[in-house]
Amino acid sequence: MEFYLPVSQGEWLAWTSAVITALIGLLMFLAPKITMRILRLQMEYGSSVASAGIRGNMAGFYLGLSLTCLIFAQPYLWFALGASWAFVALGRLISMLSEPTKSGFNWFALILEFLLSASPLVFAFGIVA
Repeated sequence: MEFYLPVSQGEWLAWTSAVITALIGLLMFLAPKITMRILRLQMEYGSSVASAGIRGNMAGFYLGLSLTCLIFAQPYLWFALGASWAFVALGRLISMLSEPTKSGFNWFALILEFLLSASPLVFAFGIVA
């Protein structure tokens, strides 16, 4: 098993999405309190459950999926990465439409999540080779 560097434009798009996802996961894993501030979440005073949730549920998923994509570089894995980000964006969009949460941060995050979704999907579907 070896680390694979992309060779085509489509591979670079998918690979970049996986690297950004891994960096987000690494931030969540190493600095859960900073992550909660960035995401505008609050932790109960003295509770370590929130940090464990950020590290385990969120960081573990982001790191596991992105590193698997980077190591194995298979079309179904790129599809899984893109579909995961698409559902993240869909959840944010539904929240923005149903609740008064149309802040600048939410618009920025929605655009970022859309780009992180589209990048591996256009490669997985063969739109960009």
